[in-house]
Amino acid sequence: MGSRAKLILAAAVGCAFLLAVLLATGAVIGAGLEGEEHALFSAVLERRLGAVLMVVLVACVFLFLILRATHEFLVLPAARAAEEASAMLEEPSTRLSCQGNSELLALIAAVNRLAEQRQLRDKDIEATIRAANVAAEADRNRFAVLMSELAQGVIVCNMDGRVLLYNRRARALFAGAAGQGMAALGLGRSIFGLFDRHLIAYALENINVRRGAHRHFVAVTESGRLLRVLVAPILEAGATVAKGEAPEAASGLSGYMTMIEDMTETFDSESMRDQLLQDLTESSRGPVGNLRAAAETLYDYNDMSAEDHQRFLTVVRDEAEGLATRVETAARTFAAVLKSRWPLEEMLGADLLTAARSRISDRCALEASIEDVDAGVWIKVDGFSMLQAMTYFAARLRDEYQIHEVKLRLSRDGAMAHIDLIWSGVFMSTETVMQWELDALTVAGESSPLTVRDIVERNGGEVWFQRDHASYRAFFRFLLPAISAQDAAVTAVGVALADSRPEFYDFDLFKGEETGLALDDRVLAQLAFTVFDTETTGLEPSAGDEIIQIGAVRIVNRRLLRHEAFEQLIDPRRSLPPQSTKIHGITAEMLAGQPPIAQVLPIFRAFVADTVLVAHNAAFDMRFLELKEAATGIRFDRPVLDTFLLSAVLFPNQETHRLEAIAERLGVSVMGRHTAVGDAIVTAEVFLKMLPLLADKGIRTLGQAREASEKTYHARITY
Repeated sequence: MGSRAKLILAAAVGCAFLLAVLLATGAVIGAGLEGEEHALFSAVLERRLGAVLMVVLVACVFLFLILRATHEFLVLPAARAAEEASAMLEEPSTRLSCQGNSELLALIAAVNRLAEQRQLRDKDIEATIRAANVAAEADRNRFAVLMSELAQGVIVCNMDGRVLLYNRRARALFAGAAGQGMAALGLGRSIFGLFDRHLIAYALENINVRRGAHRHFVAVTESGRLLRVLVAPILEAGATVAKGEAPEAASGLSGYMTMIEDMTETFDSESMRDQLLQDLTESSRGPVGNLRAAAETLYDYNDMSAEDHQRFLTVVRDEAEGLATRVETAARTFAAVLKSRWPLEEMLGADLLTAARSRISDRCALEASIEDVDAGVWIKVDGFSMLQAMTYFAARLRDEYQIHEVKLRLSRDGAMAHIDLIWSGVFMSTETVMQWELDALTVAGESSPLTVRDIVERNGGEVWFQRDHASYRAFFRFLLPAISAQDAAVTAVGVALADSRPEFYDFDLFKGEETGLALDDRVLAQLAFTVFDTETTGLEPSAGDEIIQIGAVRIVNRRLLRHEAFEQLIDPRRSLPPQSTKIHGITAEMLAGQPPIAQVLPIFRAFVADTVLVAHNAAFDMRFLELKEAATGIRFDRPVLDTFLLSAVLFPNQETHRLEAIAERLGVSVMGRHTAVGDAIVTAEVFLKMLPLLADKGIRTLGQAREASEKTYHARITY
């Protein structure tokens, strides 16, 4: 029973007791009177009944006010202190608020001093544990680094198919348009969202674990990429599988690893090569037959007329020329195929210029600087060979024209990137430039059989010399293909995540889950959650307000996965009120060109698949989603938890349950407020802090959390 309910009950009991005392007093007085005295007493009482009732009412009100003041001064501060003390168990840095009478204040001060001592002791213990775990954590991080940098995609799963490790390459392979890859691959997600369940089951069934064998299969992604997948089992230490026993039936098998290789380009080039050979063979049969027939005729009939002899020679010439043309065309086409198979890497053009500046300065003793760079240009090149080409040109400028300073410049023109090597004061002839392009590279004692032209062609580009008479400068321009914005976005995701490799694995997921239980009976700590937030045009979803941004992060195994996030601006197809912009900072210009809600909701629905939804004041966000069901056909039927209602369960005596107040209460830093992802991250951190507090109250399962939330007064709020 809550403290306010106790106050009301105490007031009711007090008033009932006061009324009973008055009635008993009247009954006792009336019982001692006889005759005229009793009649007089009854008449007086009847005449003054209203006054008596007024006195009784005033007495009851006075009693209630005394009880309420006592409750607010003695009971409520103690109840709030108890709630704050429970939060202190989860976040030792928080302290009890100083409120209440002097005795309670003394107790609170003593508790805060104990908390200080406990925090100091916990810090010492944590330092000891941290030092003991350094070696183990270093090994795990080294392993994560190695996995992250592999050229092949790696995904490790437990026997339920839940992903517990993946690397950057795997993430890039399954990154689709508009972030669909983010929804498909992530810690705790099922690998069967990427590959057909039967393919993996077949591979596992045919693995002889005792001999350390593995199996391959080929799969095709939704985007049409052709993948070659190796499946290898993971055994617990000392475990083996009996002969004839399926690996997944073995008690010692804890999971499996898949290594994924993109075969699309290789398959396409080999198919083109095979097609070239077949076309060359088929197209050569006729000419070769004609040549053979003409040659045999000329050999067998020496006495033929001059006219016939000339006619057969013409046939030989024409067929030979046609055959030579076919062979030359096939050779050029095959050379283009080989060039496309040259290993190229995606990189920022600015990074290539930085490396070139350093290499030219070190190898050529030239002063090299970067003049102007378009920081958003991505290119796909063989970085080392391009550095060789630029360094070679710089060295020849120094040796033959005594150039002591060069500048580097990067710009973009449509689908091509321009990298310019610039110098001042000396021009050269076109013949000299062509000779430099065709000479073998030799720089600082390093030589290469390749020429500058070979390198540029292998990178799919061009190079030329250009004069700028106005500034009395000249430059070599390397024209290289710039990769598309979508490919650059995928690459940028991988680069951005390079410093967060620990987010790519969670070996605790090897432990089995209670998958046999109904969802409401599952323990909260074992569930996967998607914590989300929306920004809108206003606060009235039923009156036409629309979602303009959705942000979400995932929680798996009680870990907040910040980099497995969803963030998307949405065109509301209506005007944006200025007062809403003041809150979230999103302008109409930012929403121009963004996808409508009908395109975003299917992707967001895939992102939240198989998870429990969490939001602060979830009724507001869910109402917007519910109103879109009829138009989009997308229904969010996952269970929902509301940190607003859970706060009311944990802290019923607190005056406010705003997100900022809860975060302060639980020691969570508030950053990025009123942005969808920022609010989602704060809500997720608050929710993680709430889990042990809910367990302390006996709320351990999803069903118990939902039931407790529905019983709160705030659950009546609707939109």
